[in-house]
Parts: sequence; C-alpha cells; structure tokens
Amino acid sequence: MPKMKTKSAAAKRFSMTAGGKIKYKKMNLRHILTKKASKRKRKLRRPGYVATGPVYEIKKRLLPYA
Repeated sequence: MPKMKTKSAAAKRFSMTAGGKIKYKKMNLRHILTKKASKRKRKLRRPGYVATGPVYEIKKRLLPYA
C-alpha cells in the first residue's frame, strides 16, 4: 500500500505536542489590532488546543505521520 500524503494546509496550521494533543495558533491577531484590548491580544498569543472530539479525524486523515 502506498504512503498517505499529509495535507500541506493542515501541516502548516497544526502541530503535535509530546502528549498527543494538537496545537494551533489562534485567529484574530493579524490586523486591526487597535480596537482589540491588550488583555484579549495577550490571550490570543497563547496556543490553542483542539478539542478531543476531532483529534482522531485530524490525526487519521490530515496528519497521518504526525
């Protein structure tokens, strides 16, 4: 059976942690930052983690070798 291809869009957006969680960068921190509160921008800098429900789908279909 041939190797599965990793979806390049998913590879750019998600990364795996040592514990098997899927980490991503949060949205809304690219432009129009003047109207956003400092507290909100500070919290958006932290990584987000995918909920346990879609983790299997992402690992299986999008990132098969992660």
